[in-house]
Amino acid sequence: MGWWQVDADTLAGSRFVISPLTETIAGFLVLAKATAGHPGERAWLDAHLPAYRSRLSADPVTALFVQAALGHHWIADVLTPTPTGEGDPAFDDELERVRATSAEAVRADLAVALRGPLPAALEHRDDLAGRAADLLDWVWRETVLPTWPRRRRVIEADIAARSERLSQGGWVATLGGMRPDMRWLGEGRLQINAHDHPPRDLAGARLLFVPVTPSTGWVSLQPLPHRCAVVYPCWGPLAAGDPPPPPDALGRLLGRARAGVLVLLDDPKSTTQLVALTGQGLGSVGRHLKVLLDARLVRRRRTGRSVLYSRTRLGDALVEGEGEVEGERDEGGG
Repeated sequence: MGWWQVDADTLAGSRFVISPLTETIAGFLVLAKATAGHPGERAWLDAHLPAYRSRLSADPVTALFVQAALGHHWIADVLTPTPTGEGDPAFDDELERVRATSAEAVRADLAVALRGPLPAALEHRDDLAGRAADLLDWVWRETVLPTWPRRRRVIEADIAARSERLSQGGWVATLGGMRPDMRWLGEGRLQINAHDHPPRDLAGARLLFVPVTPSTGWVSLQPLPHRCAVVYPCWGPLAAGDPPPPPDALGRLLGRARAGVLVLLDDPKSTTQLVALTGQGLGSVGRHLKVLLDARLVRRRRTGRSVLYSRTRLGDALVEGEGEVEGERDEGGG
């Protein structure tokens, strides 16, 4: 079992952060593995995988570097830098840390990932950090940047949801569903995976939680200054792509945008989550919620610093009744 010993000060000082580079690395890992976690990710993968493979085919040295860097059970550290946790970093600034990695450090990272010697074609090269940075830059500009505004909304909504869970159930509830095999064991012990690694003492470290929209994750550690990060996939319904459109009749009754908000409130959500899911502006979502509240189709409750909205029984009846009407219409046609 891999677990970290986390003291009270480290846990109290931990924070959620947004990292464009980490989001890009997560997208790169999905492309490299060519495996999608949900239909929305499958559509993204189908759109970009041919170009990614074509790029690597034209650059066999980088292709060999990727194969080595992904290793067997460990990703080379050069590809998973720990975010600083400071401010709102720009992608180019974060990427510069990858590009500035020394050739010796890159070769050492690859040896750890491979658990053995490097391929002969890589062992004397001094340009691998630059090649890694160029590849990540391509992934960012071609596959992530065009949808970064929505991705960022999803990430912000996930952070809001996790923070709400933290205020209600503490770290046990917050960490339990963050990534597979991760859970709070008590007595300051945080299990991060099921691997048989020696425990690490994080006393004095800065602990960061970094959500990404692709369905992948990892942990990273930086010794000086001592920082560690848990990268985890955003809450499924947020990251799984655009929600389905509301039924036609319900859309005509309430307006499609407002009906879409009502349909999404089958479980409690904040305005931030609704903005991320619908793509509507905060003001528009707020106006829809006010109308739905006035009509007693939704309710709201404050938990900690957040306000969560959910459907009332009347709202459930309207949405569920709409489904029954559609079904009856289908059965009666012909």
